[in-house]
Amino acid sequence: MTLINALVVLAVLLVVTVAIGACLQWRQRTPQRHLPHEVVDAQRLGADGLGETATLLQFSTEICSRCPGVHRQLAAVAAAHEGVRHLDVDLTHRPDLARHFHVMQTPTTLILDRHGVIRTRFGGVPNPDVIELELAGLDGSRSDV
Repeated sequence: MTLINALVVLAVLLVVTVAIGACLQWRQRTPQRHLPHEVVDAQRLGADGLGETATLLQFSTEICSRCPGVHRQLAAVAAAHEGVRHLDVDLTHRPDLARHFHVMQTPTTLILDRHGVIRTRFGGVPNPDVIELELAGLDGSRSDV
């Protein structure tokens, strides 16, 4: 194999790797709505209850650099909406919850309806506008669940 052929093969592999990485990153940031209908128990999370309208459930770890920013973002969204509560669960000492909710990265955010049913899941830093749209859809008019 000549040097030129080796460089071409290396360049193709690099482009394919970057494309796959970009696709995976895009997929993680998009909300997932086709989730199993599980009712989340607030007491299992160490909380005294869920929001009257919705709950923004954030999974974090002590070493997560993006988690404090997401915490501030979700707390502000919850404060701006009556009946919406933000819960932040640190998975550092709760690997059982990480396994149960299939958390592969932090932050991971779940949007729960008033009954505790998981409606939407975000991996990574969620887009605030998308969170607003998801909360607007929980007013009882959603029929896709």
